[in-house]
Amino acid sequence: MITILSGGTGTPKLIQGIKNIHNPSDISVIVNTVENDYFSGVYVAADIDTVLYTFADMINDETWYGIKNDTFTTNQQLEELGSPELLRIGDIDRATKIQKTMLMETHTLTEAVDIQRKNMAIEAKILPMSDEPSKIAIKTDIGDLEFHDFLIKHRSLPKVYDISYSKVKPSPHIIETIENSEMIIIGPSNPITSIMPIINLEGVEKALKNAYVIAISPIIGTSPVSGPAGKFMNALGYEVSSYGVASMYKSFLDKFIIDNFDEKSKNKIEKLIKDVTITKTNMQNIQDKENLAKVVLDI
Repeated sequence: MITILSGGTGTPKLIQGIKNIHNPSDISVIVNTVENDYFSGVYVAADIDTVLYTFADMINDETWYGIKNDTFTTNQQLEELGSPELLRIGDIDRATKIQKTMLMETHTLTEAVDIQRKNMAIEAKILPMSDEPSKIAIKTDIGDLEFHDFLIKHRSLPKVYDISYSKVKPSPHIIETIENSEMIIIGPSNPITSIMPIINLEGVEKALKNAYVIAISPIIGTSPVSGPAGKFMNALGYEVSSYGVASMYKSFLDKFIIDNFDEKSKNKIEKLIKDVTITKTNMQNIQDKENLAKVVLDI
């Protein structure tokens, strides 16, 4: 079994490639939950839903959020009624979120997600990192902001001084899943807000040190492929580069995959991690995703 640590966007792109060349029933995905919250009365677990939709071949792969060809009638009507939404939620996507909210009245988040994955005929296991409510706080030059306010309302523009997230317990089977995996893949998601919240769960880093772990850098040159990862890394004192990512993962990482553009950094990174592979990591089409998946799986 292989296990993937995932946030949104970058890692689901890789998952799309992996599931095309590897049996989904042999895949488990542990997904970040610190960005989960209630919007318009429904529970929104955006990263989890993105992984669900990716395996179900429903994902809007232009935005990597929501469902392809979705409509936005409810969203538009709410705006006309004077209640605009911070998140633009599609009608079909909203049904997933409404069901998850209803299920969580009598089930844990893990149980609710498992019911939904089965209803979508997904063979892969999808595990929320925690069943407990978790929050992320971003300290900025305009005050403390929640993640979605920073990302959407303020368009990631404020200067960031610090990032923190609440301490929560890992959901059931997380440690066991890592321990029973032949390979752990850390996808190219934001290392600060997507990956480190998983790694910082009690027992996870210890389990990773006893596993075979591969990571793909989400940084090419000095820029993240997407999102505000650079601002967050700077705020916490990390160099915005593949080397900076490697320094975060060095205590447990066995192999690190970086983009061709960063070939000049290979020797520097090898001082932290012995096995460094260079390939194209910027996934622009399905062929790129499958090619990177083959490198990751050493096919």
